[in-house]
Amino acid sequence: MNRIPRFAVALSIAVAAFLCVAVCHQGLIPTVSAAVAGAQDQAPPPPDQGGPDQDQGPDPAAVNQAPSGPSYTTEAPPPDQSSAGQAPDDSGYAEMPTEQATEAPPALPDYEQPPAPADGYIWTPGYWAWGPDGYYWVPGAWVEPPYEAALWTPGYWGFYGGRYLFYPGHWGLHIGFYGGINYGFGYIGFGYEGGYWNGGRFFYNRVYNNINVRTVHNTYNYNAGNRGNYNAVNRGNSNYNNRNDNNPRPSYRGGDGVQYRPQPSEREAAHEPTAPRMNTQVQHAQTYGGVRGQYAAQNHGRPATPAISRPIPADHSSRSGGGSASHGSGGSSGSKGGHR
Repeated sequence: MNRIPRFAVALSIAVAAFLCVAVCHQGLIPTVSAAVAGAQDQAPPPPDQGGPDQDQGPDPAAVNQAPSGPSYTTEAPPPDQSSAGQAPDDSGYAEMPTEQATEAPPALPDYEQPPAPADGYIWTPGYWAWGPDGYYWVPGAWVEPPYEAALWTPGYWGFYGGRYLFYPGHWGLHIGFYGGINYGFGYIGFGYEGGYWNGGRFFYNRVYNNINVRTVHNTYNYNAGNRGNYNAVNRGNSNYNNRNDNNPRPSYRGGDGVQYRPQPSEREAAHEPTAPRMNTQVQHAQTYGGVRGQYAAQNHGRPATPAISRPIPADHSSRSGGGSASHGSGGSSGSKGGHR
């Protein structure tokens, strides 16, 4: 006679536990999805809408960093295999390397940033590429992004296995790993302080960018601590360059270069869909590979054209999605659909 009540109690407990697990699981999925999809919408409002101005409130560009934590991804980050002053192979959280060399790239040169051409363009800093006659400088340029809310993670050189590998830049919704290299103009080695997207518009930080307010209207001032940039806001003149107090500035990670490990937000960004360099960017780099004055052997580290004022148009066939990755120096189609 006692078996029936006991069975009923046990059955009731099992049903209640099942319902609790089901409800909690259904609630977790939209929470994680919303955190990923709405990351850019978490930025503070622009200054003209009550957002922060110079040294006031939180850093609005912090939204450029990917959210991190156990609720965001369950994949473990790749191990950092640094040893004997040698950086690991970074292909776990960067694009696959497209170039390699046996000698270190030169230090980054000082140069001025041309004014932003209009709203919506993203600054892509100059860098050293490898050509038939050694290293040559690819000029910095303003680039029309391939899609709304796209951010540029610069490429970089890393020392691994006795050789120098170049990991090209890519487009994504957050700033990924770029070796801790301080390229200036907001690319201070971690994240991007030069601006952020909000409501489909890009807002430019005038502390790090050369902005003419008659042509660019979405601006704000936020000083993140003079980390690698001195310009009109904090120098009192009109020179927008990436000069700092620690010249020469290393242009590669590992070896005798920058000693820097990927941060959690940079590792999380590697899990997100990204798009490789657009064809227009690849063509830009290839063009200057044939210009003698861009080669380090000729210019002694001072390229004839460090930056260009003509903006690079978008190749709208490049999209960030879940498709297969497209690596190498060529195509813009395809995307990186997660951690490799």
